[in-house]
Amino acid sequence: MPSPDSTSLDRLLDLSRQLGREERKLAILGEGNTSARQDAASFWVKASGANLGGLSSAGLTACRFNDLLALLDRSKMTDFEVDEALLAARLDRTAKKPSVEAIFHAYLLTLPEVNFVGHTHPVAVNTLLCTAMGRTLARRRIFPDEVVCCGAESVYVPYSDPGLKLAQRIRAETQAYIRRLARPPRLILLENHGLIALGSSPESVLASTLMAVKAAEILSGALATGARPRFLTAAQVLRIAGRPDEHYRQKALGL
Repeated sequence: MPSPDSTSLDRLLDLSRQLGREERKLAILGEGNTSARQDAASFWVKASGANLGGLSSAGLTACRFNDLLALLDRSKMTDFEVDEALLAARLDRTAKKPSVEAIFHAYLLTLPEVNFVGHTHPVAVNTLLCTAMGRTLARRRIFPDEVVCCGAESVYVPYSDPGLKLAQRIRAETQAYIRRLARPPRLILLENHGLIALGSSPESVLASTLMAVKAAEILSGALATGARPRFLTAAQVLRIAGRPDEHYRQKALGL
């Protein structure tokens, strides 16, 4: 698996600040978290309580993959035990405690071609994820650029308690998605919670996030008219996903 280049830390900070821009309504206060692969054994992740919009290197913590991946196979752990494990996973014992969601970041960064992950709580997306339309938002597509930037489908994860339980459910649903579609997802939608975008570059993560927000706004607007939304058919989605010109656009956009 390719690793980020030597400027990946700066790129992660820039991605974090882009996702934390107040006017985008993707995350406020200490909401959301980001991560990037550092090397084969470790990754950077936002520290607990840090603010994406003003994130500095002091708000990132480097963690060992193996320490956190091992937690995914644990059947029971108390919150105290999870906290202790998060602290033990730090490369630098003086660094801040990593986000409790560092566990799912560790797993997602092991997927093919995934070097950056961005988790946010967009208002527009959560408007639908907090309703019965959440699964539809994940499984259906409403316009071509949504397919290009977000993939043919997104992973949908029913509500789980943030932390270890959520990370385990994300792994299970993502593995099921990969078995079914033979490719890793671009987006994971979390019921009553938010979204996770993953990709080889910060540009890919940001593009998927912003396009998911646009799709949610369009779907909400369509529903508000009282008319039945007209989704793309499965054949149309597959056609768009397989077009050479769309693959060219994906490369040009850094997706």
